[in-house]
Amino acid sequence: MNTLKVTIVISLLAIFAVASQTPQSPEPPLEDKRLTIHTLVREDIFAGFLQNDMTRLARGEKNVEQLLEKRPGSKAELLAWKAGATVYRAVRALEEKRQDEFKQKYQQAMDIFAEANKLMPGNGGVAAVEGGTLVLFADQLPKELRAAAWERAYSAFQILWKYQGAGIEKMPTHFKGELLGGLAQSALRTGRKEEANQYLDKILAVLGGTPYEPVAKRWKADPKSAESSTIACMTCHEGGRLSAKLTALNTK
Repeated sequence: MNTLKVTIVISLLAIFAVASQTPQSPEPPLEDKRLTIHTLVREDIFAGFLQNDMTRLARGEKNVEQLLEKRPGSKAELLAWKAGATVYRAVRALEEKRQDEFKQKYQQAMDIFAEANKLMPGNGGVAAVEGGTLVLFADQLPKELRAAAWERAYSAFQILWKYQGAGIEKMPTHFKGELLGGLAQSALRTGRKEEANQYLDKILAVLGGTPYEPVAKRWKADPKSAESSTIACMTCHEGGRLSAKLTALNTK
């Protein structure tokens, strides 16, 4: 296993340890219009991404398809989630040496992302899903596909920065870290070193004492180390958010 994969595995093991202590998500109530489509599908899709829970991933994919019928106004964001899940299935196929399946699923995912972006250009929800998915998996793609994937991730995070950059200091740690980490890593992977350093400086300014800080310091001191490590998903996409949201809504 190469150095990059070792680093990613270690990071994800830490996330799994936290995630395993969180409550399981209930069956998402798709009819409840008080909940965004992101709240309804996020936990199941990320259970696939981060815990390799294919049962939860499949439930998320099934719910995306149902929501495409129930909430046509959210079609672009739902397509982005569908594309993200398809990227993960493509990466699994690649790891299991099913090359033809990888090529088919990866191209399908890119086509779905393109459709989502065409439906709602510059949409923050689409950008968050596309950027977050690609920053997790771009380094696991075949070498000839990585540059394009990282360029797409960079573009997605630029859209997010436009929406969220002004309020970055007020955001929760996870959202600060994933936005700034995605910006820094995608800038580095696309050769924008000066820009990446600005994001790393911002991480050091607003994320001191978090898991993002030591990585940012290491990357600043030894830029080569960034080539074989990741700053993505350093804090957990925790379970239980759907349950907590339902409880809050039902006690108002």
